[in-house]
Amino acid sequence: MRRLNLLISVLLLTITGQALALAKDKDQPVELMADSVDIDQAKGESVYKGDVDLKQGSMHLQASQVTVRQQGRKPSRVIAVGSVRFQQDSGRGLIKARAKRAEYEVNSELLVLTGNASLTRAGNTIKSERIVYERVHHKVKAGARSRDGKRRKRVRITIQPGK
Repeated sequence: MRRLNLLISVLLLTITGQALALAKDKDQPVELMADSVDIDQAKGESVYKGDVDLKQGSMHLQASQVTVRQQGRKPSRVIAVGSVRFQQDSGRGLIKARAKRAEYEVNSELLVLTGNASLTRAGNTIKSERIVYERVHHKVKAGARSRDGKRRKRVRITIQPGK
């Protein structure tokens, strides 16, 4: 059981870190702390609860709860909820993200931050209720619409002047 927990933790950090990782991060040891973990091999799901703190190299993820879903013994989706904080050295500066919820789709390499979300690098910040980062295409989309199609909150961007 302990070995399985470690394997799942390593997989979680590897796929979460791929979104914005330094190449050397994936070779670093994984440190995971949580108040509890529930692993259901039949469902292919692991749920880490209570002040979850994950570190690997320059990557650091904190959340109230982190769920890892697997398909065919490979992680397919990572969901972090509850005051999610993420930071990592991208090689071009420290990237920080905050949200109430973060979802990472492994196959499409799509990161979705929702609920008072922000993404910051080199002092430049984008804030919105929803931020979508398409890693493969290097695209960021932000903004949310209500069910009736009307804007809820505007996207706010802060760009620091060049030096």
